Amino acid sequence: MNDLDLLPEPNDAFEIASVRLTVDLQALADNWREMARRSGMARAAAVVKADAYGLGLEDCGTTLYEAGARDFFVAVAQEGVTLRAYAPEARIFVLSGIWPGQERMFFENDLVPVLASEEQLAFWMGVIAEFGDYPCALQVDTGFNRLGLPLADALALAEDVSRPASFSPVLVLSHLHSGDTPSAPSNKLQLESFQQVTAAFEGIESSLSASAGIFLGQDYHFDLTRPGIALYGGEAVNGAKPLRAVATAEGRILQIREAQKGETVSYGATHQLARPSRLAIASVGYADGYLRSLSGSGIPLRGDGSHGAFGFIAGKRVPVVGRVTMDLTIFDVTDVPEQHIHTGDYIELFGPNISLDEVARAGGTIGYEMLTSLGLRYERRYLEAAD
Repeated sequence: MNDLDLLPEPNDAFEIASVRLTVDLQALADNWREMARRSGMARAAAVVKADAYGLGLEDCGTTLYEAGARDFFVAVAQEGVTLRAYAPEARIFVLSGIWPGQERMFFENDLVPVLASEEQLAFWMGVIAEFGDYPCALQVDTGFNRLGLPLADALALAEDVSRPASFSPVLVLSHLHSGDTPSAPSNKLQLESFQQVTAAFEGIESSLSASAGIFLGQDYHFDLTRPGIALYGGEAVNGAKPLRAVATAEGRILQIREAQKGETVSYGATHQLARPSRLAIASVGYADGYLRSLSGSGIPLRGDGSHGAFGFIAGKRVPVVGRVTMDLTIFDVTDVPEQHIHTGDYIELFGPNISLDEVARAGGTIGYEMLTSLGLRYERRYLEAAD
């Protein structure tokens, strides 16, 4: 008998992980249905780029498809290839468009390229001249100065009687640059520009609004909306209450230690304790996407003295103290009764008690980056949707 045979079998990997992530697929499905409701007469797509905002394309894509989504947006073609297995009857739009050498990938997986430049448009004309009619979408820049044909060029294309008859976009779209700020005057300016586009491409479906734009009202909905961050529990509009939390990230406490008033904490000794304290050292750091800028001190970007992030355990908010390091973060748990916290327990990093966007703001960023920066070390658990 090997000595290893005497050891107990490992527990469930999630229960013993150093860092772990729970993804509530029921909340994801409910959030999509809510955004579909808010989209009024428009259909609601689902944006699943960047591995479904870091939460897993396979599980999230399947859940959204089963919830009723039939239009999806990905960033690159390979994401669309992966998604096709889980959304067999969906239209899948690829926002980065198509380039030479990708034709087979698009055709075999029934992906719809979103053409966003004169170069892509010219290439696509050659593709359809050789292979015949195939659906595409056309992105128009209405003031973002990112991807998209300039407005004047798009209007000229619509009126160009010499364009191939086989050029048949199934969707024209644009993107609001300040949709998360409802009072921004640019929203109405972009809306007016896009209305010119939809009039020029009469009879072709149109889409302007991602998550934030949906909240601007019916005028911004057109035929298809493109909710993204709102589906995953992030704030779509600055300062507005998000929908249901989908992701809960937790770090395991490796040690609880006593420290005296006047002692310092973590690299650079940037935090000095103002009282006798109990410190919980959690197994999470910037290698796990828990950003160094979430540190409780020693961050030049927060020279104004504002606090860093908080965690949550045993009903209490607990602040990060000192600098976040690659694999470890220190929380001040002095105010948590000793009998309610032990080594091996988990501190919530963000989730239902500490919102994703609160943590993001503490780190000087946004919820999008927090989710898409999740590292490879998280053990994941998916809570299945009921239907």
